[in-house]
Amino acid sequence: MPQPEIRTDAGPTSPGPEGAGARRRWWALVVIGLAQLMVVLDATIVNIALPSAQSALDFSDGDRQWVLTSYALPFGSLLLLGGRVADLFGRKRAFLIGLVGFAGASAVGGAATGFAMLVAARAGQGLSGALLAPAALSLLTTTFTDPGERAKAFSVFGVIAGAGGAVGLLLGGVLTEYVNWRWCLYVNLGFALAAFVGGAVVLTGTRRITARPKLDLPGTVAVSAGVFSLVYGTANAELDGWSAPSAWGFLVAGTALLVVFLWWQSRAPQPLLPLRVLLDRNRGASFLSILVVGCGLMGIFLFLTYYLQQSLGYSALNTGLAFLPMIGAMGVAPVLAAGLVPRIGPRPVVPVGMALTAVGLVWLTSLDLGSSYPTGVLPALLVVGAGLGGAMAPAINLATYGVDAEDAGVASATVNMVLQVGGSLSLALLNTLATGAASDYLHRRGHSDAAVQEAALRSYATAYWWSAALFVAGAVISFLLYRRGKVDVDPQGGHAVPA
Repeated sequence: MPQPEIRTDAGPTSPGPEGAGARRRWWALVVIGLAQLMVVLDATIVNIALPSAQSALDFSDGDRQWVLTSYALPFGSLLLLGGRVADLFGRKRAFLIGLVGFAGASAVGGAATGFAMLVAARAGQGLSGALLAPAALSLLTTTFTDPGERAKAFSVFGVIAGAGGAVGLLLGGVLTEYVNWRWCLYVNLGFALAAFVGGAVVLTGTRRITARPKLDLPGTVAVSAGVFSLVYGTANAELDGWSAPSAWGFLVAGTALLVVFLWWQSRAPQPLLPLRVLLDRNRGASFLSILVVGCGLMGIFLFLTYYLQQSLGYSALNTGLAFLPMIGAMGVAPVLAAGLVPRIGPRPVVPVGMALTAVGLVWLTSLDLGSSYPTGVLPALLVVGAGLGGAMAPAINLATYGVDAEDAGVASATVNMVLQVGGSLSLALLNTLATGAASDYLHRRGHSDAAVQEAALRSYATAYWWSAALFVAGAVISFLLYRRGKVDVDPQGGHAVPA
């Protein structure tokens, strides 16, 4: 049966890093980075604007969860489909269509006149993001093939993926405080326009397909419904508690559907996610590492934001500014990691980054009402940022390194899906543990103002301790899973193998 011709969407393929081809590739990185930043920061920028939006549109506390969940549900559940669509129909085309859809949905959300309109717009953002995010990462994967250039490019991408949430907090604080909450959505129009124009000029077009591509419909239904159930069940757990059927029922169903999906992928003639993408040892270790980082990252932003605002009295803007040194550390660490991984391999580098993050999280447990930013918060943030940057960028690089060209989009989608699902599940679980710690303390000590403040500190510390334990476990498991030594690519099959 004739197979579709696979498009690479890569930039100029000059073997060396010099010349016009290299300049075009680095401009492609700027375009891809802009699009990725837009998608990532939208997960947090609306959090800052939510109280103002709730007041303006007059919706209840129970409804406000859906402003966040309506973005996460389609984004998480349709990522694999978006990645495969990009593989089959063209990554540049998927990238540009995703940008247009995201911008249109953002414009509708910014102009929302009611709760339903805002929720629908957020769902549109999630749907477009599910096409845009894997297309962006797969374009990066196929554009940067030189090992030295690739390490640098993925260092930049890793910083954007990790620090985008903090950028969203800062930008959301500035826009909400000095302009209007609606601009937390309208701002995407600027990102999308710049990325669209740049992408149309810089990104290389695709060859025409020679046969009609086919999608794995049973696999698409199973994985989409499975991830949807996990994210939806997690959202219900935050609202109704883990014992509610609306929580554990969906979580069980989602897990079962994902098991069915993996079973089907081993038998499907044209699988949505070929298991060869997951079963390579280094890529498997990288996906696990990304899951751990995704679980811990959102918890750090959430609980440290609450601590800075509610315990230390920071404004939304000052809270965003407080995260800037962490972003800086996340920018420096991947550069160092990029120089080490080609020489000694990922086995020491990624686990050390996770262990360093765990040290920073333990440091955060010591913060109290008397802690100052320069001597208390800042050093811990620098350690956490260095650890996250050192682990995340190499893991994302190796999760997509060596995949066959026709699998680049779906491998990239898997990276985004693991980050999304990990963040959603961990937020609900950490929030439950933190709330339980605060309730237990208040039950023993009463509800005086001092007790309430101390209970909040106990809840944050509980979240940090559990996150630190997760990173320690991730460090040990990734150390055991990663192959020893440098990583190279098998020229016959494109798979990552020991050098």
